[in-house]
Order: sequence, then C-alpha cells, then structure tokens
Amino acid sequence: MRRVGIVGCGVISEAYAKKIAALPGLELVACADLERERAEKLAKEHGIARVCTAEELVAAPDVDVVVNLTIPTAHASVTQAALDNGKHVYGEKPLALDFASGKRLVETAAARGLRLGCAPDTFLGAGLQTCRKLIDEGAIGEPVAANGFMQGPGPERWHPRPHIFYAKGGGPLLDVGVYYVTALVMLLGPARAVSGAARVTHARRQIKSDPLRGEWMPVEEPTHVVSALELASGPIATLVTSFDVQASRLRNIEIYGTEATLAVPDPNTFGGPVQIRRAGENEWRDYRLTHANQSQSRGLGLGDMARAEANGRAHRASGELALHVLEIMLASLASAREGRRRALTTSCERPAPLPAGLADDAFGD
Repeated sequence: MRRVGIVGCGVISEAYAKKIAALPGLELVACADLERERAEKLAKEHGIARVCTAEELVAAPDVDVVVNLTIPTAHASVTQAALDNGKHVYGEKPLALDFASGKRLVETAAARGLRLGCAPDTFLGAGLQTCRKLIDEGAIGEPVAANGFMQGPGPERWHPRPHIFYAKGGGPLLDVGVYYVTALVMLLGPARAVSGAARVTHARRQIKSDPLRGEWMPVEEPTHVVSALELASGPIATLVTSFDVQASRLRNIEIYGTEATLAVPDPNTFGGPVQIRRAGENEWRDYRLTHANQSQSRGLGLGDMARAEANGRAHRASGELALHVLEIMLASLASAREGRRRALTTSCERPAPLPAGLADDAFGD
C-alpha cells in the first residue's frame, strides 16, 4: 500500500481524491494547501486523516507519494522538495515553467531511484487509446501529417479567477495545448524540431465572470500561438492554440495517413468519438471505442505509476514524456520570439499502449 499526500486542494483535487480512493494499492493520508480551509474541506469530504503544511507533508515519514496540484508557478519547487525528501511525485501539468527546472526534476528522480509522473493522463483514456490502436494497426496507412486546433475566446468568460491563464507561464499553449502536444507524441512519437509564431492580441483583458466581473488584468503571454512540430518518425504536425477565436468549426486533432484520415477526440477528455474517412469514401465512419476509461479519470496516470513502480516497469505519464512536451512548448514560444527554427535537445519513448478490453483503472499487470 502506497500512502499518498496531496499538496494543493483546489478544484482539481476533488477528482484526484475520488480517483485515489478507487485505485488499488493507494491510500490518501494527508493534504495541504496555503489556504488551510481548503485542505480542511477536502479532508472532511474524503476522510483524509491529516491536514498539514506543504513543508510538513513533503517531509512526512508516512507519505510515500506526493501529488502536486499547486499552481503552475509552484510546480517545480514543490516537486523538487518532495523528491529531495525521498518521495515519489505525480504532478499536474506542466512539469515546470522553464526547461532547466524541469530537467533538474527528471535528473533528481533518476538519481534517487524515484518515480516522477506528470499530467496530462487523458491519453490513457478510451478515445486516444483507440486512436493509438488504429494507427499501430495501420488503419490509416503511413502517417504523413497532423493538425490540431484548440481555439476559443478565453477563460475570462467563465473562470472565477482567470488571471493565471494570462500571467507568466500561462497562455493557451502551456495551459491547454499541453493536452494536444502530449497526445501527438503518444500517437506519433517525439519531435526533433519546432517552429512557432505567436502574438498578444490585447495587452489587457476584462474579466466577464463573477466575482471579479469588470476587472481588467494584464496579459503577459501570447494568446494566439501556431506551432509546427517536425516529428522524428517523419510526419509534420501543426498546432494552433488560441484564446482569441470567437468561434471555430475545426476539429480537435486530425491525423492524415496515406490511406485515410483519423479524427481524434478532444485530448482534454477521456472518451470519444473516434472517426475515420478512407480514400475514396464520402462519409466519416464512427469507430467503437476499444478501451476502458471513457469518463472522467484524472489521476489515472498516478495509478499507472504506482502499478509500474510495484512491478518494475516504465510508467506511461512519465517525467521524461512531460519534459519533452515542455521543451516542445517552450521551444515554440522561443522560436516565435527569435524568428528561427529550434532543434530539440530531448526525446522520449512513446508511452506503451494500454491493452484493449481491460476494466476501468486496470493497466494490464
């Protein structure tokens, strides 16, 4: 039994607490938050024995795994502290806000023989795993290219405190595009180089949701980013992430093969639909999802990490994958600033696919 402590008791902690309770071999024993009231609320609702400070939790002898659900600016420091105290860590995305910090986390975990995992884990869901199976079986022929689109008018229309989406380390690519980049790497493999173009459309944006309706906030990150990924396996993927688009009819991700096109479901979800349109056909064909975990399953990557640690295999939502995805995103933004193509310094293995036909929360071992 691995004893788990959560640092950061915001909205997403509810999903993690529920998932930890459903996963075999994990016990949630402690939680911490800068706002103690939030930690106390989570503890009361989920029967967590102890509320403490983050510093106490990462050093606690009865905590084996730290789940880091803090704000992005604290991801690297909290994870580093937990690793330094000999804890396995699974964190929310992104791994860090700068490449050097992310690389240091991966190196620390490796040097100490610890597991480091990172969201997103939506690629373990039924939709993306079905797509992976179809690609690996040759259903679309040889993959040639891919397009991805995450476009909307911005979170200030619905989020109660949207400042973090426009502050340093925010923006559509790092906040939401991470799901798309992770999905592309899982489906098609790592990238070798990236080119980017970006713009800040408005220097300030007005909040249109309660309780801060009418307040203006500064914009510190590009709000429309175009990334071209040269994948090591050959395909070229284009990704548009934007908080500046009022409406769009473009698909989430399409993968173009020599024999067919695969329509991939929203990579920020676990389910479908999955569709293919073959050469010479006039209609898209729906494909039955072949894998489990169709509904909300955030924390699934934590469960896979725990099983992998027990069985001595590689876990799928790994630190190496998260670091490569982070470098892709940061390189795209750097390319946009510098006006030049950026070669990447990292790579990773494609995460092993999940076997078809498993039950929810099972990993084939």
